[in-house]
Amino acid sequence: MTKLLIKLPGPLLFALITAMMAGLTPALAQEEAGPVDDYLELVESVGAEYAPAFDFFTVSMLWTVIAAALVFLMHLGFATLEAGLTQSKNTVNILFKNVWIISIGLITYAVVGFNTHYPGDFNGWISIGSMIGDLNADGGGTWGYGGLGLAMTGYGDFIFQAMFAATAATIVSGAVAERVKLSAFMIYSTILVAFGYTIAGSWHWGGGWLSQLGGGEAGFYDFAGSTVVHGFGGAAALAAVMILGPRKGKYSDDGTVKPILGHSMPLAAVGVFLLFFGWFGFNGGSVLSANPGPLGLVFTTTALAAAAGGIAAIMTSWAVLKKPDLSMALNGLLAGLVSITAGADSVSVVSSIIMGAVGGVIVVFAIIFFDKIKIDDPVGAISVHGVCGIWGTVAVAIFGGANLMSQIIGVIGVYIFAFVFSFAIFGIIKAIMGVRVSEEEETEGLDISEHGQEAYNTNS
Repeated sequence: MTKLLIKLPGPLLFALITAMMAGLTPALAQEEAGPVDDYLELVESVGAEYAPAFDFFTVSMLWTVIAAALVFLMHLGFATLEAGLTQSKNTVNILFKNVWIISIGLITYAVVGFNTHYPGDFNGWISIGSMIGDLNADGGGTWGYGGLGLAMTGYGDFIFQAMFAATAATIVSGAVAERVKLSAFMIYSTILVAFGYTIAGSWHWGGGWLSQLGGGEAGFYDFAGSTVVHGFGGAAALAAVMILGPRKGKYSDDGTVKPILGHSMPLAAVGVFLLFFGWFGFNGGSVLSANPGPLGLVFTTTALAAAAGGIAAIMTSWAVLKKPDLSMALNGLLAGLVSITAGADSVSVVSSIIMGAVGGVIVVFAIIFFDKIKIDDPVGAISVHGVCGIWGTVAVAIFGGANLMSQIIGVIGVYIFAFVFSFAIFGIIKAIMGVRVSEEEETEGLDISEHGQEAYNTNS
């Protein structure tokens, strides 16, 4: 009986188990098996040639929407990390921006982003898309949308990719925290998510010029977006920070750095662990199916790279700063995650540990370097996503067999575009309405000056 049950399709097995638990015999269960009849009808409707693989399609679609939910959870991680590493007087502002980013990101991705990101028959530089239509036009329950390699429905594909879309603006949000004008950031982030990120992404994932490098045989390889997502956000953040300038009092005239401490390290730690958790959806969902081989490998390389990044950052910062710095340790975990994202499906477990560890070392020196040149990034987003994104993408050529020149060309192309696009949009907004709050508003805190409310009621 055990062997028989294992061979049965999932819904049929569920029906039989349910029947037996209710005290029925298999024979009686077969007579009243409504779920079995429904299953057989569904198999017949999708076509007999698809029947043996229908369970795989169903499980893959289920995994896709779970992965999308995990990526959504990353936005909570970004919100709490940014809030924790900044001053308490700016907490409402940080949280408000994150609410705006995920909301506008989802809407713009439906209106213009998805069909810009994936323009269909496309081999060029820029294609501006239109509103999504009926993504279940093929029936919604068949392989007609993407076949074995994209085992999901059209709506499953959309919602997974939509959760990615807002990440680029969220990266910028942390870098410009505590002094950016809210209205200016809202306009900037909308344009960045709707057009900047999706245009750059179409070069790689939408059939554009990056996917055609070397005739497609030695094309640019970026599994889940070390460059196309994280690198784009890091380069865009650098441009915005350069225009915005540092926070008041961050750097003295003699060049020394005056630390502006975050108000809640517990919040920051919770944020990083939420991001770590969500990254299993970010990378795991990029398998685009529930194919057990790649999925298990991706989960393993993702976890090991993060752990190696955390350890390397701890050891490096301890040696350089003479104290075990928690913020560096947290950014080390994220550095490991960004470093593995481009090659999580194509490198060995040993390679993933090396990639994550190198990322953990890099991020410490990158954060120190940007402070020395007076690039004020309160959360280290430029270092984590921008700098480690470069390393992770190039590392795929070293450890995963990708073409080194294609990887370098891809990094240069995406980073230059992201920087120029961000610099232009943020610069135009600055010229029209300004992008920075006044010194008085910055001193008072953006919670009061921009929102008229405080995050914490200290009188209760």
